[in-house]
Amino acid sequence: MLNQTYKMLVHVILIVTCAFSSSAMAQNEQPNVVFFLVDDLGWVDTAVNGSKIYQTPNIDKLARQGMSFSSAYSTHPLCIGARYGIMTGKYPAKIKKSKFGTMHPKEITMADAFKAQGYETFFAGKWHLGKENAYPEHQGFDVNIGGHDKGAPADYFYPYGKDDSNKKVPGLDKLDKQGDYLTDSLTEKANAFIDNNKHKPFLVYLSHYGVHVPIQAKEDDINQAKTIIEQHEFIGPKYTELGPAKQKMHQDNPGYAAMVKSIDDSLGSLMANLEKHNLTNKTIVIFTSDNGGESTKTTAYGGKATSNLPLKAGKCWLYEGGIRVPLIVKWPHKIKANSTSEHSVTGTDFYPTLMELANLSAFPQQHLDGRSFASELLGVEQLAREPMFWSFPAGGHLSRVCGTKAGTAINDGRYKMINWYKQGKYELYDLHKDIGEERNLAGKETAIEKRLLKQVEQWQKDMSIK
Repeated sequence: MLNQTYKMLVHVILIVTCAFSSSAMAQNEQPNVVFFLVDDLGWVDTAVNGSKIYQTPNIDKLARQGMSFSSAYSTHPLCIGARYGIMTGKYPAKIKKSKFGTMHPKEITMADAFKAQGYETFFAGKWHLGKENAYPEHQGFDVNIGGHDKGAPADYFYPYGKDDSNKKVPGLDKLDKQGDYLTDSLTEKANAFIDNNKHKPFLVYLSHYGVHVPIQAKEDDINQAKTIIEQHEFIGPKYTELGPAKQKMHQDNPGYAAMVKSIDDSLGSLMANLEKHNLTNKTIVIFTSDNGGESTKTTAYGGKATSNLPLKAGKCWLYEGGIRVPLIVKWPHKIKANSTSEHSVTGTDFYPTLMELANLSAFPQQHLDGRSFASELLGVEQLAREPMFWSFPAGGHLSRVCGTKAGTAINDGRYKMINWYKQGKYELYDLHKDIGEERNLAGKETAIEKRLLKQVEQWQKDMSIK
């Protein structure tokens, strides 16, 4: 009750603030926003980004219609922290007394800001940001379909897990039927919301559970993927060693390939529905992933779904394979079609960017670490983004599963340093010349080392990372 009272007070403040904002909001029709978030989709898990195996015609089409970013990043190499960064515009390392940035019930989210300024707000899929008092319906969303504190479904096919499973996706028992596939079901619910709100400005946040494990897909899609994989000639070893872990080098998992196809089908369905309602030109579409693809785990845990080559490592790791993600943004007649950008973007940046694009009042006291890249999207000259930071406080179960150690990282747009601070070691890479992080420059570029090490250690101090 106290949380809801607090939220209502904040909404009043936001609305009053909005009333005194620029007249641009009144002069321009507010665009809709569709935020399409995939779980664990790797940077090269789409055909447009180089995959020869995964079939992604709808994602590829979106890239032709919008702007693709080659240097887009998550704010954390794992789900919770990455999602926290998107929803709040803050680095997850700032939140103490919680596991990887779990949402505090009083947090003011991007959805809160949109809702307070007249938008209908919808969430479907994976939330993974807190217990029941911090579910989507408590964090700014009018509708929550399937979002709870768990990070994966027990099963992708109805009823999505046994009744006693704590991973069973909630809220779909009376809506779905035998044979339904979770990715399709969430897409149908998002389309129904658009059908019912086509005359109002809306924020649709479709946060798919796919392509996270368990790897389960429709039989026809698996068979199609098997045929493609069998006809492809893979080069080099299937796995390579990475510390105590093994790194997957081939995109040869037919179940995973079929899950990627289902995600692509979902995007195509949403785009067709927007077109049906003549909403295409007034809707901003964001397509991205929460973190890198799952390709690197210790042998004991298996679970290697994809390959992130040419990137190093995968989910959990601070190497590029763990944090670099696909990003496409489309807004017809506003964002240049079939364009690409090397501008650095991270998950915290979505909150201020979408507020600016939608002509809504910004709230920098909320999205503290986010930097709007609206100018880049709209073709206006934009300064390079200031350095981006990451933290992965590995230990215990996480270290056993992932094979990685505790570390922080900084990326200044070209050079990247990973500080393995508990080991007293660091690595330095020139990402413009070495995207695969194969040539460690530590000890060779002393001026750059000193500058980045000073910055990342100061950030650790600011974040109270020890």
